[in-house]
Amino acid sequence: MSIPPDRMMGMVDGAIDAVPGMEVEVPQLEDFAGGAEVLQGADGSAIVQSMEDVMGAEVMVEEYDHNANLAEVLEDDVLGEISSEIRENYETDLDSRSDWEEGYTKGLDLLGVRYVERTQPFQGASSVTHPLISESVTQFQAQAYKELLPAGGPVRTNIIGAKDPAIEEQATRVKNYMNYLITEEMEEFDPDTDQMLFYLPLSGSTFKKIYYDETKQRPVSRFVAAEDLVVPYTATDLASASRITHVLRMDENQVRKLQVAGVYRDVDLSADYESENDSVKQKIRELDGLERSEMEDQFTVLEVHTNLDIEGFEDVDQNGDPTGIKLPYIVTLDQGSGEVLSIRRNYAENDPVKKKTPYFVHYKFLPGLGFYGFGLIHMIGGLGKAATSILRQLIDAGTLANLPSGFKARGIRIRNDDEPLA
Repeated sequence: MSIPPDRMMGMVDGAIDAVPGMEVEVPQLEDFAGGAEVLQGADGSAIVQSMEDVMGAEVMVEEYDHNANLAEVLEDDVLGEISSEIRENYETDLDSRSDWEEGYTKGLDLLGVRYVERTQPFQGASSVTHPLISESVTQFQAQAYKELLPAGGPVRTNIIGAKDPAIEEQATRVKNYMNYLITEEMEEFDPDTDQMLFYLPLSGSTFKKIYYDETKQRPVSRFVAAEDLVVPYTATDLASASRITHVLRMDENQVRKLQVAGVYRDVDLSADYESENDSVKQKIRELDGLERSEMEDQFTVLEVHTNLDIEGFEDVDQNGDPTGIKLPYIVTLDQGSGEVLSIRRNYAENDPVKKKTPYFVHYKFLPGLGFYGFGLIHMIGGLGKAATSILRQLIDAGTLANLPSGFKARGIRIRNDDEPLA
């Protein structure tokens, strides 16, 4: 049974008059509305209108998981602005190191791993390369591999402070588990480290990408070549770099697996064939004797570790006001189509200072003058080139001196007839 509000108020007033000397607080209609707006109808009824209906859907603030892919909820125009800015910055960073790529590309020829027929200065001239660079690289790789990956495992523990049997046993357990994890579970650690130690004396800088892989449910340590990691011109180290771009090359099936798993957005991508400006990759393929097939679709994915101030996910102060500070994010986009595949936060969920999570480790052969280190190509590349030139001249001179020329007629008398004609 429903009672109209005016009749209910009359019943309350009658009860108050019936009990003299008693103070009774009379409830109002707003007290039953829970802070919502109350409208009284013509018949005396009350209509409670919620604040959500009054203000609309804008008052609803949806909370997303800290590791969620924000590219799934952002508007297309916002994603377009982020993609345009990131690709423009990447091209700028790539152009700033063009001289480094040119020197590195020319230095790779000093390895002498590819035999080339020469026709100058004459047909069949020597094309031998002095093994100065290749021998030095091999010696460093062999010695460094023995030190970094010994037979007992690469991990050793050091106890800081007072020692007791319990702490020593704990240190032994940690060492044994870490060695088992690296040598048995992380199957990519050994071959990637071996390859990294060969690249290191050549380019002067190599990188390792270390992270926890959710699909494999274990840590991963991947080798990243120097040409596949791009930083700004002003960067001096990885910790202070404003952005770090990791260039990933995937085939169609690899990208599709990540899209189905929810790691990337399910959008249409464009195959990006190897650019003519990628001189380092072309030189490496040339030395390996490989030629890419045009029928193979390959996608170039840019994984950019950068700082962004995204609308709706801004950094706020204690009063909830935006501070304008850019926060660390990992933005992944397809270079061919420009589609943003994922945007994820790159800091711990409960970190008050929102410090970016490091993923890369920089190895230097020799400390350079800037971000990249110096390798054997930079230090003794000129000497290797000179040694190659001198060696070829000696061989060519011997070849020409011993090369027979013309004919000797029978019965002809010449001085030193036992010597061949030059």
